[in-house]
Amino acid sequence: MMKRLYLIRHAKSSWADAGRPDFDRPLNGRGKRDALLIGKRLAAAGVQPDLLISSPARRARKTARAIAEEIGYRERDLVLIDALYTFSREGLVSVLRDVDDEIKALVVVGHNDAISDAAEWLSGAALGSIPTCGVVSITFATDRWRELDSGSGVLEFFEYPKRIADADRQG
Repeated sequence: MMKRLYLIRHAKSSWADAGRPDFDRPLNGRGKRDALLIGKRLAAAGVQPDLLISSPARRARKTARAIAEEIGYRERDLVLIDALYTFSREGLVSVLRDVDDEIKALVVVGHNDAISDAAEWLSGAALGSIPTCGVVSITFATDRWRELDSGSGVLEFFEYPKRIADADRQG
């Protein structure tokens, strides 16, 4: 058995309203475009998750919805998990370990530093800070999410909007 995890950092958010609570910050124009781009890229790669979960924060929720639409995942099946409004690896990994073992492919939309730290910790790869709307795919040779641990996964790919744009420009 194998598990596949897609960790996605929410797309670029707007700071135009400095008085707006962090939880309520919307996506900016670039963020909206990037979420669609990453969704199209995942669709082209044949990504079809059994479950898509997201932080309920506005910017994460909107990113998740845009990606869900592009990959053909029903928006009504998107699950918002309060505990994903976290910036810590431990909080994110705790959510992952609680996923039902029937789920083989999981997409998670969340926040940094949790996304970057968890991706590095789980894969053992040196990725640095994952850019907004970056996606990391990691596979695990286990049939139990609760067995996820440091270095237990294998990095399959790491994509983000600027890398895609640069590759497209080069041809």
